[in-house]
Amino acid sequence: MLSVLRVHLPSDIPIVGCELTPYVLLRRPDKIVTTDDVPETAPLDGHFLRYKWYRVQSDKKVAVCSVHPSEPATLQCLGCVKSKIPVAKSYHCTPKCFSDAWQHHRVLHDRAASAANENGNEEEELYGRFNNSGSGSINTSLSASASSASLTNGSAPVYPAAVTQRSGGETWFEVGQFKTYTPTADDIGHVLKFECTVVDAETKLTVGHVNTLLTSRVIPAPSPSPRRLIPVDGMGHLDADGRITSSGTFTVLSYNILSDAYASNDLYNYCPTWALSWPYRRQNLLREIVGYRADIICLQEVQSDHYEDFFSPELDKHGYYGFYKRKTNEVYNGNINTIDGCATFFRRDRFSHVKKYEVEFNKAAQSLTDAVIPTTQKKTALNRLVKDNIALIVVLEAKVINQPVDNPGKRQLLCVANTHVNVHHDLMDVKLWQVHTLLKGLEKIAASADIPMLVCGDFNSIPGSAPHALLAMGKVDPSHPDLAVDPLNILRPHSKLVHQLPLCLFVFCKNSWSWI
Repeated sequence: MLSVLRVHLPSDIPIVGCELTPYVLLRRPDKIVTTDDVPETAPLDGHFLRYKWYRVQSDKKVAVCSVHPSEPATLQCLGCVKSKIPVAKSYHCTPKCFSDAWQHHRVLHDRAASAANENGNEEEELYGRFNNSGSGSINTSLSASASSASLTNGSAPVYPAAVTQRSGGETWFEVGQFKTYTPTADDIGHVLKFECTVVDAETKLTVGHVNTLLTSRVIPAPSPSPRRLIPVDGMGHLDADGRITSSGTFTVLSYNILSDAYASNDLYNYCPTWALSWPYRRQNLLREIVGYRADIICLQEVQSDHYEDFFSPELDKHGYYGFYKRKTNEVYNGNINTIDGCATFFRRDRFSHVKKYEVEFNKAAQSLTDAVIPTTQKKTALNRLVKDNIALIVVLEAKVINQPVDNPGKRQLLCVANTHVNVHHDLMDVKLWQVHTLLKGLEKIAASADIPMLVCGDFNSIPGSAPHALLAMGKVDPSHPDLAVDPLNILRPHSKLVHQLPLCLFVFCKNSWSWI
């Protein structure tokens, strides 16, 4: 018979607007363990799964810390109260918590003051409703009214009219009947309860015990800190929509978005689990990417399922067309749908697609070892060179309204390369070889049609490194220390480490660069 072995939530704290989809581990009648759903429309051996979500209202109302939602609040920022910033954002658990968060928290006050100065009245903003600025003073005793305010949504009632269940000092209100539930503003400050039961398809009666889990208290979706953008001279003027208006110019965004497969607490232990969850990050990523209004977008570490199910359809709504190249999977042994890769998008009103090329460095490694590596060393060489990295190259044609007078009718082509170079710092020779291989391929394209080049990507290198020198200066000094690591002699002679593409660095952010 169908049975539920375990239910588990991937994120410990639910967030308003971010989907909650529990992992439900099942044992099928044939003893196979799976996480596949069994809906009422497709019962298995006469049974299906029924889901329910509840909002748990405790008779004792408790305000929670806006920074550490698992902790009860003991302090409240009076400046937030005066500025009519959403009350849930005003609570803190300790004086140290408030002090540590002040640099970010003060942005709420600054925006409140700005909104008041510009509009003269209350205005709905990113962080809520503001009307004037406040100080950083705190109230060490929370009143009942203040605590209650965090559990309401303006003048609208928080709870539905019908009470579904009551147990001890708690009341449960049914809020969902599907496996996935998206918390709303009405859930802020409350625990959610998930139930999963096996149901007989004929009698509609529950079979076996009810599997449940309780979440932490729901928190409002935290707003990311505004980025500090560095203006670049000589890049034209922005119009009212933030687009560059100088003739013949275009904007480019290159962004490593961090694959969900790599967003683990082991790698990012300084980041809370809920902030690493994909449902939370994807909305912020999309908002930021769309907000830049770039004509060309190059993304790295895009999972194949996220490209198909999220980025491609969402960016299509904003006028973009995209191409995707997934990494190869000779090294990767996980779920093939979660392999990441590179995605390149362009605005349909600015460019049209001409041609696409795909570079698989694994194939280049095979060709290299066949050509120059002794047979006895080929296995060792391939183990070092085969890392599944790829590059995506797209040739675009600009949609020009006014043709140049001096060359009417000439097609304005642009070649856009997007790559993610090997990450391991102890494989500097592989890093440099991948960059050199890509540049040699781009040289052939440039020579065939005199096409300008745009090279974007995450090169996992720093300024001054050999890959950086090759890109920026067209060659690598033979005495460069990075060349000392070359066990396969694939970088010799050093005189071959050159290219003729006239590239200049115009964007640098951590390890993500763009060249043109």
